[in-house]
Amino acid sequence: MKVLAIFAMALVAGVNAGTYTDRFLEQYKKIKSSSSGYFSSDGVPYHSVETLIVEAPDQGHETTSEAYSYYVWLEAMYGAIEGDFSSFNSAWESMEKYTIPTLQNANSEYDASKPATYIAEMDDPSEYPSAIDSSIPVGKCSQDPLADELKSAYGTSDFYSMHWLLDVDNVYGFGNVQGQCEAGSSASGPSLYNNYQRGPQESVWRTIPQPTCDQFKYGGTNGFLDLFVQDSDYSHQYKYTAAPDADARAVQAAYWANVWATEKGSQGSISQTLTKAAKMGDYLRYSLFDKYFKKIGNCYPASGCAAASGKDSAHYLISWYFAWGGSYNAQYEWSWRIGDGASHFGYQNPLAAYALANDASLKPKGSTAVDDWTKSLQRQLELYEYLQTDTGPFAGGVTNSWKGRYAEPDSDLLNDTFYGMFYDWEPVYHDPPSNRWYGMQPWSADRLAQYYYATGDSKAQSILKKWADWVDGVIQFSGDDFQIPSNLGWSGDPPNVQVTVTSYARDLGAAAATARTLAYYAAKSGDSTAKSTAKKLLDAIYTTYKDDIGFSVEEERDDYNRFNEKVYVPSGWTGTYPNGDVIDSSATFLGIR
Repeated sequence: MKVLAIFAMALVAGVNAGTYTDRFLEQYKKIKSSSSGYFSSDGVPYHSVETLIVEAPDQGHETTSEAYSYYVWLEAMYGAIEGDFSSFNSAWESMEKYTIPTLQNANSEYDASKPATYIAEMDDPSEYPSAIDSSIPVGKCSQDPLADELKSAYGTSDFYSMHWLLDVDNVYGFGNVQGQCEAGSSASGPSLYNNYQRGPQESVWRTIPQPTCDQFKYGGTNGFLDLFVQDSDYSHQYKYTAAPDADARAVQAAYWANVWATEKGSQGSISQTLTKAAKMGDYLRYSLFDKYFKKIGNCYPASGCAAASGKDSAHYLISWYFAWGGSYNAQYEWSWRIGDGASHFGYQNPLAAYALANDASLKPKGSTAVDDWTKSLQRQLELYEYLQTDTGPFAGGVTNSWKGRYAEPDSDLLNDTFYGMFYDWEPVYHDPPSNRWYGMQPWSADRLAQYYYATGDSKAQSILKKWADWVDGVIQFSGDDFQIPSNLGWSGDPPNVQVTVTSYARDLGAAAATARTLAYYAAKSGDSTAKSTAKKLLDAIYTTYKDDIGFSVEEERDDYNRFNEKVYVPSGWTGTYPNGDVIDSSATFLGIR
């Protein structure tokens, strides 16, 4: 896969001319060249140039809200260097056109006092479908505190949030292009679709591709719905999921675009895009709330943990997802919304929170948005402190809903909680463990470093110094090459979490993020060691791993022996995909693709 280390190079250089700016422009031209293959004919950024790539997407010519947020950031940086921000505006327009769903027709029937019906998350895909349980309290008066406020601010019940996953070339053939429901394989343009929905052990290798809008044209008798949810009756519906870290990154990119455009005297040229970014940040607040709007802290068991009033359901952290959906072409329309009680340190973005709370050009219209993001900024910084080990790296995260079903946690986790939420070393997914990959470290520390660079916050500086000192000690250089940690091993609970590096790799994306983090930190703090390490990483990437269209490294993946892995489908369930592929209890990852 071609890895865009371009972002590290660009953000180290800032807007100053020099070697790294030249390298940025060199790579920028490669990315934007139609012959390189980074974009579809519709101008949508692919997850990767290659089609054979299995990560969170199951093939490379899908795209994610993550990829789009990096595209917006790329164009903001180009504007900083060249003084022309038109491509920044265009990138946002493309993102808006393809990732923010237009089919949200039932949202107007949403009842904020009944956000959703409770469905327990199970441990393994083989335990699905999971039954709807209407006996669990989810809502009372004004349970969802955002719905009315957002409708009042924007005059609509529709979300201005990105659905996280698109089948860019409509390979699966669902045809859920904007405004349509299962238009089929002949539909032209990116198709919104879903995969994960069956608990922490559902790795990408165990997922079942499914449409975002399901009117039972494909799948089984009830479309794909009864693979995931056990109900007495099924109806046509749509459902979307946001990846809040991507929406926050888009806001982060807009913040820098505003800074750089203002410096260039061009702020007026992006004012409309900044207004859209502020709106996205308003809806991003759904990530700050518990999944079923239950009260934060010591929330177990599900039947005993009360639904909250007002903002009592807000943990103020950027959680793993939020989602919404509703009926499609039904006689009686209905809709639902959920947040998430699980928050990974890797998803936090203090710079986005700071921007939404303090930047006048990014001020959301929601009446309590600035207050929410002000609280979120401080809560995120506290989370970094809570999860930081003595040596520097950050442990996994916290959850208000143990095991995704408000179960009673292990007794050792009751001793040192975070606002009553429980430490989880592997939040949300366990195959592989979500905090095993080193890349989560610089992903999140980078945002913290950018916040520190922008504000000089001494708390952020203290956190970053420990992290930077650890990183400097674990990176290995050899001539023009390097190795960085690949996997990390964890033991213990806060405040006594211990970490070890269990393997090394030449992960160019993680290396770029590490360089960017150290560069921002060094630029503000004057840390010469961090600056030197950042430079050495960038130079090694450019010198050793540059090719015709970007940067790449050969990688041997342990999980690529799973193409023929069985995908759990309940015995007796049978359905078909648009291309005629049959899905039943003998399904494998490759067999249904």
